[in-house]
Amino acid sequence: MREHSGGGDPARSLALLWRKQNPRPVRNGKQNLSVDRIMLAAIEVADADGLGSLSMRRVAEKLGVGTMSLYTYIPGKGELIDLMLDTVYGETDKPEHAPGTPWRTKLEQVARENWALYHRHPWILQAGVSRPPLGPNVTAKYEYELHAIDGIGLTHIEMDTALNLVIGHAETAARRDIDASATEKDSGMTDDQWWQANEPLLSKLADYTEFPLASAVGQAVGSTYGTAYDATHNFEFGLQRILDGIEVLVSSR
Repeated sequence: MREHSGGGDPARSLALLWRKQNPRPVRNGKQNLSVDRIMLAAIEVADADGLGSLSMRRVAEKLGVGTMSLYTYIPGKGELIDLMLDTVYGETDKPEHAPGTPWRTKLEQVARENWALYHRHPWILQAGVSRPPLGPNVTAKYEYELHAIDGIGLTHIEMDTALNLVIGHAETAARRDIDASATEKDSGMTDDQWWQANEPLLSKLADYTEFPLASAVGQAVGSTYGTAYDATHNFEFGLQRILDGIEVLVSSR
């Protein structure tokens, strides 16, 4: 089953996210448990082995405590995931830009911060976030990112949509990049090695003369990047084209 934010009790998640519910630390052997210790241990588990490996039992083992002791602090896995997401979203850098900084520069910074966030915590891409945890870090991130395009002539709806477009592009490119790295690790071969190993068979069986344009473009990409898809190039190229489109809209006002 796919994990997603908002999968727990919303009232209890929000109380934890905004720290309206914070039991006193309880000494358990040599361990002092708290909401933050449990949540940080859960992030370490997900960073190492993915969201599919996360369970209350696995977190308890990492902390060296009994599983049931975690439920004194966090009701269950659904609320824990909300806490994890809100915490890592709080990692994005939020520098104060000098007055007069172009909006494109600020929006580029937003895109790169999200690109970096997905690479630090790939498990975010394994979680459905259509119902984001409305905690303080998620809210602060959204507020900061909106300021990148505040006052440039977009409506509130257009601001939200433009921001989603930029962050969605970073997410898609990061997902392809992370998937490619996982494939290389699992197979023990780089993309370039895989293509070199399979090119003789492809050349023998495929008639590329039927697809001259696909053949020419594919060969150009392969010779340039050593792969059929270079995520970094596509991220950079796509980001600039998205910003170009927003600029056209802004200039038309």
